[in-house]
Amino acid sequence: MSHSATGDGGPLPVTILLVEDDEVIRRSVAMALERYGYRVATAGDGLTGLELFRAGGHDLLLLDVMLPGLDGIGLCRRIRETSMAPVLMMSARGDDLDVISGLEAGADDYVVKPVDTAVLVARIRSLLRRATYPPAAAPAPPGVPAAAAAAVHRPDPRHHHGARLRFGDLVIDTGGLEVFLADEPIALAPTELRLLLEFAAYPGIVLDRETLLRTVWDYDWDGDSRVVDLCVQRLRKKIGAGRIETVRGFGYKLRR
Repeated sequence: MSHSATGDGGPLPVTILLVEDDEVIRRSVAMALERYGYRVATAGDGLTGLELFRAGGHDLLLLDVMLPGLDGIGLCRRIRETSMAPVLMMSARGDDLDVISGLEAGADDYVVKPVDTAVLVARIRSLLRRATYPPAAAPAPPGVPAAAAAAVHRPDPRHHHGARLRFGDLVIDTGGLEVFLADEPIALAPTELRLLLEFAAYPGIVLDRETLLRTVWDYDWDGDSRVVDLCVQRLRKKIGAGRIETVRGFGYKLRR
């Protein structure tokens, strides 16, 4: 990530906001992340987490689903009103309902507690790589941190950057990063947009889950393929159920 330099010329450490109501888990996760060089701010409830988030300065948010006051789903929705900062949800159960709710609220990924530190750090690194600006990238929109806006604005030559791709009444503006269905704009979460851009780059070609985990989620290791299936489900609800076809035993493809 691109951070301001410290006094000795080195980059500032990545700052993570951890919101977890269980004090033992909160302290152990914070200590584990600090051993990896991250700076960690913590909160024990959703409202305090929202206040800390609004104070600014966080590169990534790690949110528990079950929180007092304002739960993790509600907190994620409030964050998404003003920011595209990477959000990683933590679920104690890993139920599809928890995962779907978190992803629909705008979370980028999820982990199931108890989570191995190495797995957690791998997920964090993947999200941070996706949120890294290239040197020639455009500036962040007003009120959105550069690191957060970059989660959407990383150009990829495979996506015909600047073109308007049309699939029936679905139009994808790859330059403005806008999507229209029957001339009406569609609001997509960052991960949904990245997934659609990947499908649009290879229309009619089957993309397997492992490929999508690498290209959309930037996993260089075996991740949970459920996140692909659930994100495809959400995307279908927004662009039309029949537009992304399931090829059983292989993966998915965007119909031409």
